[in-house]
Amino acid sequence: MSLTIAFDLDGTLIDSVPHIHHGVCAALEEMALPTLDRETVQGFVGRGLPILLQQVLDHIGAPQSHHAELTRRTMFHYVNTPSDPASVYPQARETLIALRDAGHRLTLCTNKPYEATRSALRDTGLDGLFEVVIGGDSLPTRKPNPNMLFAALDGATRALYVGDSETDAETAQAAGVPFLLFTEGYRKSPVEALPHTARFTAYDELPKLVAQLA
Repeated sequence: MSLTIAFDLDGTLIDSVPHIHHGVCAALEEMALPTLDRETVQGFVGRGLPILLQQVLDHIGAPQSHHAELTRRTMFHYVNTPSDPASVYPQARETLIALRDAGHRLTLCTNKPYEATRSALRDTGLDGLFEVVIGGDSLPTRKPNPNMLFAALDGATRALYVGDSETDAETAQAAGVPFLLFTEGYRKSPVEALPHTARFTAYDELPKLVAQLA
């Protein structure tokens, strides 16, 4: 039986930290502000760009009055610097195609801004695989508020959510949707600390999990 399967993007389908790190640091340099290493930026990923940039400014000791300008500059680099096709996790694209061809409906639910999401999907060859794309600025609220996931599922009653982080686990739990945890993403906590229905470490494991749950 077919399911609607919503996916997170950053840390779930693509390793986007290098791209995010580049955009943030390019913007900081333009504003003559200190830059950050990749690991620090990765620690801020998960709750959307506005919160990420708030944390960046706090970390470097800069006033939040810089937030609007830092956002504008980061978004420019975010959208205009192509994402690396190699950032897609191994077998992720092939697995999405296999799930779609098996009759499942695929959607996307990410806190990444919508315009940047569309650019990333296009650059990485994932564009066209999702019937619904909900970005971090598509609604007034962001994950872990469940409204984004409800919008991505578009009324489906048989559904799954696939993500990699504490935010994703919290979102699925709030929505009452079974959660499949990709363990190789950006989570900060041990796997056992995140509520999940099942977990996988490689994308060739996912079709079997979906078939069991379907």
